[in-house]
Amino acid sequence: MYLIVGAILAALALSNARELPPALLAMRPLAWHLLTFGWATQLIFGVAYWMFPHLSKDAPRGNERVLWAAFWCLNAGLILRAAGEPLGALRPGMVPPVVLQASAVLQVAAAWLFAAETWPRVKALGR
Repeated sequence: MYLIVGAILAALALSNARELPPALLAMRPLAWHLLTFGWATQLIFGVAYWMFPHLSKDAPRGNERVLWAAFWCLNAGLILRAAGEPLGALRPGMVPPVVLQASAVLQVAAAWLFAAETWPRVKALGR
């Protein structure tokens, strides 16, 4: 979903139209964010989750609750940004700064949760 929406927004925002509507110009940062964090980061998380060495027979991929929390934090942050960033660019003051701040905190929390839960499996690669 993020790949398709991000690619469409990027194509529209980067089109060669002489006068792009402000709404499309406001979508440029969002398009790249959806492509890099919405699609690429989740692809990387998914491949790492699946491919890194198993920890044990009981919990081969670690604590799945932590990994699901990372997934939901990342997606909640992306949705907040997708809603708040274009509105804030088009109508300054309409979106409280806390919306984009919460978006950033959720996305950083997702990265830390994923890294903390995946690190023991990364260390296993060196053994």
